[in-house]
Amino acid sequence: QVQLVESGGGLVQAGGSLRLSCAASGRTFSSYVMGYFRQAPGKDREFVAAINRSGSNAYYADSVKGRFTISGDNAKNTLYLQMNSLKPEDTAVYYCAADRRAASLFQVDLNGIEYWGEGTQVTVSS
Repeated sequence: QVQLVESGGGLVQAGGSLRLSCAASGRTFSSYVMGYFRQAPGKDREFVAAINRSGSNAYYADSVKGRFTISGDNAKNTLYLQMNSLKPEDTAVYYCAADRRAASLFQVDLNGIEYWGEGTQVTVSS
């Protein structure tokens, strides 16, 4: 069993930055693809970013490329999402996720995700 606990959300003005953290129980980084999804009010949950098991490759949604950076700290078993140049359309609940399947499936098959965090609210004001 894997437990994921997010933190770091909040209210920020457009153009500002936030860093989300996801503390994972167990030896998740060597066994799981990990990443973030988000869900805005009235919209479907969507992929944001992911990192592979070795940490050597990162994947991003087109909407966040160049603004968000995902990284992991194996020693702390913590995943980070650095979000810069935030826009009002980035407002959503952000969920940390972990899955043992390939990163390609992680990005597109939400229903197959094994573990989810409870989410953290990010609100970007204009």
